[in-house]
Parts: sequence; C-alpha cells; structure tokens
Amino acid sequence: MIPFQAPVDEIYRSFALFAGDLPDWDAEFSAEIAGHFAAFAEGVLAPLNTPGDRQGCRLDAGRVKMPDGFAAAYVELAESGWQGLTAPEAFGGQALDHLTAAAVSEIFSGANHSLQMVTGLVPGAISTLLAHGTPAQQEAYIPRLTSGEWLSTMCLTEAGAGSDLSTIRCRAVATATGWAITGQKIFISGGDQDMSEGILHLVLARTGTAEEGVRGLSLFLCRSDTGTGRNAITVTRIEEKLGLHASPTCQVEFDGAEAELIGTEGRGLAAMFTMMNHARLDVALQGVAHATRAHAIASAYAGERRQGRLPDGSPAVLADHPDVQRMLEEQRISAQVSRAMVHIALGELERGDRPALIEFLTPLCKLYATEAGIRAADLGIQVLGGYGYLEEYGLAQVWRDARITAIYEGANGIHALTLATRGLKLEGGAAIGQFAALVTTLSDGSVDPTDWMAQATALAAKADVRAVAHAFAQETAALLAAAIGHRLAA
Repeated sequence: MIPFQAPVDEIYRSFALFAGDLPDWDAEFSAEIAGHFAAFAEGVLAPLNTPGDRQGCRLDAGRVKMPDGFAAAYVELAESGWQGLTAPEAFGGQALDHLTAAAVSEIFSGANHSLQMVTGLVPGAISTLLAHGTPAQQEAYIPRLTSGEWLSTMCLTEAGAGSDLSTIRCRAVATATGWAITGQKIFISGGDQDMSEGILHLVLARTGTAEEGVRGLSLFLCRSDTGTGRNAITVTRIEEKLGLHASPTCQVEFDGAEAELIGTEGRGLAAMFTMMNHARLDVALQGVAHATRAHAIASAYAGERRQGRLPDGSPAVLADHPDVQRMLEEQRISAQVSRAMVHIALGELERGDRPALIEFLTPLCKLYATEAGIRAADLGIQVLGGYGYLEEYGLAQVWRDARITAIYEGANGIHALTLATRGLKLEGGAAIGQFAALVTTLSDGSVDPTDWMAQATALAAKADVRAVAHAFAQETAALLAAAIGHRLAA
C-alpha cells in the first residue's frame, strides 16, 4: 500500500491561480491550518481507511457500531475543533473561510472518505440553522454540532422518492408540544453511529397533501435523544454497498418521533437546499480527492515497476511507455482541472457578488469532478494491471468509494438538466454572460465562448431540453476545462 500524502501544495497553488481576488484572505495562515490537518489525516485518518473498509459497520440490537479505531479518531477530530471550522465564533466555531474548509475537506476525503461522509454534513446543517432556524434553535443546536457533541444527517430519500422528492410520504403532524414524524427514510449516511453523543437529523417530511407535491413538504429538526431518552427513531438495516463500507448507510424508521419545524411550513425543500448546495460542492471535492489519490498511487507504482524495454534495449519501467504516460497524464490533468473548477466556485462564493454564476457552477463542479474521480480510479487500475484489480494497492477501494459520487447528492444526469434549465434562467439568464466572461478571463481571450453563448441562449428559450442536457453539460465543462488548462500552462 502506497501511503497517503495530503496534496497541500497542489491545493494552495490552485487557490492562488483560480480563487480570484480575495483581499481579506490570508493564504499563508490558511495553509498552516491545512498543514496541521494534513498531519492528522496522514497519521490518524488514512491508516484507518483500509482496515475500516475491510471490517465495515455492523448493526447490533438496533444500534450501529463503527469499525475499530473510528470512535477514537472522531474524538481527536472533535477535540481539535475541526467540526466547527466555519461556524460563527458566537457558537463556539472558528469562523474560517470556505477555502480553508475546502482544503480540509479534500484532504479528509482523500485520507478516509467513509469517515468524512459521516462527519461532513455538519457544516451544511449549521448553515441551514443560520439561514432558517430561530435564535432559540441556533443557540440550542449549533454549539453541540460545533463541539462535535452531535453529528447530523440529511433525511430526504424514500423507497419511492429518490430524485423526485414530490412523492415523499414520510409525514409530520402537529402535536401539543411540536411535531411528530412517522415514516421511513432510506440511504441515510450516518443514520446512527457510536462516535458522537447525539445526532441531529434534518428530515424532509410531508405536512400538506400528496397532491401539493414539493409545496407540501416541510423541514424538521429531529434529535436522536429527547432529553428523557431515545427518540422514536430506529435503524432497521445497514445497506450492503459496493464501497464506503465504513460509512453506515441506514434505513431509518420514524415512529411518531418528536421534531420541531425549521423555517416555514411548506417551504422545506427550499430550506433543505441550503444544506444540499453545501453538500454538492463537498461531493465535488470528494471527486477531486479520488482523482488525486488514484494518480498518486498509479504514478508511484509506474515509476518503480520494471516492465519491458526501451527502444535501445535497456530495461524500462511502466512510466517509460507512452500508453502508460497517456493514462497518467489524463489522471493528473483531471485532478488539476476539477480542483480548479471547485476553487473558482469557492472564490465566487466568498465574494458573493455573482450569485447566478455560483448556482451555475455548483452542478457543473459536482458533475465534472465526480466523473473525473471515477475515471482516474479506473485509469489507475489499468496502469497497475492485474495488481490494480487486487485490493493490495488500494486503487480498487478508490474506485469503489468514488463510484457513488456520481449518484448521491443528485445524480449527475439531474445536475446536467439543472445546468441546462434553472442555471440558464436565473436572474434573467445572468449566468450565461458571467460564465462566458469567466472563460474569457481565465484563458486571456484564447478560448472563445461565442458559440457556447448562442447555444445557451437558445436552450434558455426552449421548454424541453432533456434530450440535449447531457451534451450541453459536457460542452460547458469542456469549455471551462480548456480555459483552466490555458491558465495552468501559462
């Protein structure tokens, strides 16, 4: 097994090239923080990755047991303050920026994606509380999430409601003291675990009629413990998955579970999108992490593995062969370009002056970076040949863990459709011109977005773009990738 090394230098080179002008951001201080986390990731998180994958999670008397060593690693993570990195200081957080948090997230995912999955929804939950919660809810819950006392989940999916949330059946009814939730949710990452003292479940449930579709959905805060005992929440199974074996994906039953409304009744999906948008950029970083890790393993192996001979008859290593060089180069470029895309989006998020462009870039980043991670892992397996197909070198696990990223937090086909519909119409189509300007600036005018603008404008006027959404998303990603490539080569 080739040891994990956090790509801190690569991350901060990318920030310098692509995050844009952020006068209040201290890159040196941010890199120092990331360096501290890198040491923790290399020394504590990464060594648990393979054993955790092999051992997996188990369900014991209705409670989830994490693999050996995960609880102790989480205690160290929480006590060091990493769970509250971006939370406001008033709630016990460190109030750091999105870029520093992104560096930590990419390193975390590369070291141990499974543990990152279970812990990584906390920033989104905090953002949701800040945007939609009452002052009392913020005071009650954010300090517990920031300290690591509690973790959080996002409970949307049901057996009959996946990408189409309008068919959700899980129901919430008002009671004398609040609300009670009854129904089943599936595919809940970290639906239970034995690391934190409690869990705050964010549950999307129906308060209106089925005919109202998404307009009848509301968002609820549902604690794992009520203060007097366990809430009426039960994990009935852990899914047997292709990858992420150390991340418990749970089927959860709510049986009149006590809950409280967050935000406005009937506006639950809008409130949940606060958490989902954070999660989508985080998933894009998971793709970056997998592409980077796959290239690191493949390039290290190819540089040492003797195979064949050079034209002059001298011994060769794999990296001497043009076809292997081609695959390694594709891995390297895909990691750099996908990271750059996310960093561009994060820079826009920090500045906040082009919200339509942020909304446009988010699905593009999720789509491109996750497919880059899967492709890089697949190429890595090919570079190693038979050894890549074994578990010994870790590339098989990289591929298994990466594969879900194109599916969860919105299947990539849904993101392509979002890009070609909502993304082109927000603020009267503002993102079209803003994206074209971005491409022109990044490439110093060498990449011409004129044809793309014409295509995007035509699509924005169409009622049904489903048949061309995938191709448009691929063309859009290729255009931005070309502009990024120009800046990388400069």
